[in-house]
Amino acid sequence: MDKKEIQQRVLQNGKPLSLDKFEWDEKTNTFSSDEDNLILDFKEINNCIFKTGSYCTIKAGNDCTFSTGSGCTFNTGSNCVFSTGSGCTFDTESYCVFSTGSGCTFRTGSYCTFDTESYCVFSTGSGCTFNTGSNCVVVRRDTYEVIKLEGDKKIRLNGDNIKGYKDE
Repeated sequence: MDKKEIQQRVLQNGKPLSLDKFEWDEKTNTFSSDEDNLILDFKEINNCIFKTGSYCTIKAGNDCTFSTGSGCTFNTGSNCVFSTGSGCTFDTESYCVFSTGSGCTFRTGSYCTFDTESYCVFSTGSGCTFNTGSNCVVVRRDTYEVIKLEGDKKIRLNGDNIKGYKDE
């Protein structure tokens, strides 16, 4: 895809982003822009790298990497890596890795790894790992259980529909 084709997939204020406001590397499928408030539609394109400003909405395929500012919304396939600012929303498939700021909401598939700051909400499949900031709790909807996390304590939840956890 050339830069003109990419331009049709990136909107700012309802119009295609000016060609001089972004870079597109066809060899690495890398989109780069310092602009905020972008809407990017790459939902059927895999193996992309996105570097954007804040408050962007990004739809992407599988195996993508994101480095963004704050307040972004992502709807992606599997095997994606995110490094973002605060206040982001993620709706992904499985095998994702997240490194974020505060106030994030995650809706993911299984086998995700999270490294976040405070005030994050997670709704995930099984096999996920969390490294969080302070004042966090685990709410298990499958067993109607609330587990308060203490300091740097690591836990592993018991299997599906079995209350409790093990110290790691």
